[in-house]
Amino acid sequence: MKKKVLVVGGVAGGATFASQLRMLDKESEIIVFEKDGTMSFANCGLPYYLGGFVKDKKQLIAATPESFQKDKSIEVRILHEVTGIKRDEKKIIIQDHIKNERYEESYDVLLYSPGAVPIKPDIKGLSNGNCYSLRSFKDMLKLDEHITKRNYQSVCLVGGGFIGLEMAENFKARGLDVHLVQRADHVLNLLDQDLSAMLEEELKEQGVHIHLSATVEEIKADGKMLQLSDGDEISADFLLLATGIKPNHYLAEQAGLVIGETGGVKVNEFMQTSDPDIYAVGDVIESFDFITKKPKRVPLAWVAHREAYIAAMHITGSHLPFKGILGTAICKVFDLTAALTGHSEKSLQKQEIDFETVSLTARQHAGYYPGAEKFTIKVHFCPYTGKLFGAQAVGKDGVDKRMDVLSTAISSGLTITDLQALELSYAPPYSAPKDPVNMLGYKAVPKLKKTFPQ
Repeated sequence: MKKKVLVVGGVAGGATFASQLRMLDKESEIIVFEKDGTMSFANCGLPYYLGGFVKDKKQLIAATPESFQKDKSIEVRILHEVTGIKRDEKKIIIQDHIKNERYEESYDVLLYSPGAVPIKPDIKGLSNGNCYSLRSFKDMLKLDEHITKRNYQSVCLVGGGFIGLEMAENFKARGLDVHLVQRADHVLNLLDQDLSAMLEEELKEQGVHIHLSATVEEIKADGKMLQLSDGDEISADFLLLATGIKPNHYLAEQAGLVIGETGGVKVNEFMQTSDPDIYAVGDVIESFDFITKKPKRVPLAWVAHREAYIAAMHITGSHLPFKGILGTAICKVFDLTAALTGHSEKSLQKQEIDFETVSLTARQHAGYYPGAEKFTIKVHFCPYTGKLFGAQAVGKDGVDKRMDVLSTAISSGLTITDLQALELSYAPPYSAPKDPVNMLGYKAVPKLKKTFPQ
């Protein structure tokens, strides 16, 4: 039976869902509502346009309303903001910002994917400064224009997570003087501290001023002088606020949908909310951890895309459950790459999970082959069962493929000693006869509390 499916949000989760649904269902009517003027853009590419690595902003546009209509028979209404959900009537309320009109649209199935909103830090005199966030295509264009027209020469990055680190490199590439202020005692808090220290050293070598265990307490009246909590004062023409995001669940909450303990919209393994006719995907939802099965939110692109596919499958009658989130992520920090999957030391300690750690510093390929560089990799595992809990790596080259192997190993239920037996590709320009991943499996043996097959 032909359905009418409405989609709230037209970026990663919403646009992917609509596209996947059309692939599975050629008949249903699909309408996507996007409040901004751009749909389906490469959110993760925004920093690299600002840094000049991506030359043409059009390269960041994955699809347009016209291409969706022509190629997929999906209607996309940009500058149409969904302002309410009438669950009892199965309708949504829309504000058309083009015609300045308000109207309603009925649905059989609703997909809710409005994303997340930036967390605004508690800074005295925040309105004094030139403060920006980077969440949308519009944010990127505004910041790019202001840097040029206002001749900004310096920036303070408030937050040392993925966005803060990526923007440190991209703002330096643009010729700006960069300060990075991080509340925690090390950057990229998801990493173990010893690996974060490698990133901090790289940042300093590249001329980034790092302020750890500090926050911006006040922006002075001139809008440029910043008072830090550690007593330091720094000057910056503008601030990029990168202190995290929170689910944009306002409409869901107003509609009476259940909100989970982490603040995201609660969904089941098929992406259904507490209303079975309303699905939700992406940064707005609470999902669960692959390893511990506990509630978890991870605002990453792969997660949103996978959730979108599972929702589309379920709507068309295929019950493919979501298996949980590892949080596999990677970040370029100048000449270094940092990658991680699963749980860190801090996460495992907080949950009181007994674990052991094995680490290795190796070269990404044969040492005699030109370009050999060292990288450090570590794995956390259960000493009684060998179960893999998480992995991390930092280095100049070879980090990404090792982390992908380890993510696959965890997802497949392999143990620490199973890493020994992985037959990984080898030639001198690429690896060693026993890859660093294999070596982790061998090095872990003395730390096991029982004997495993090897």
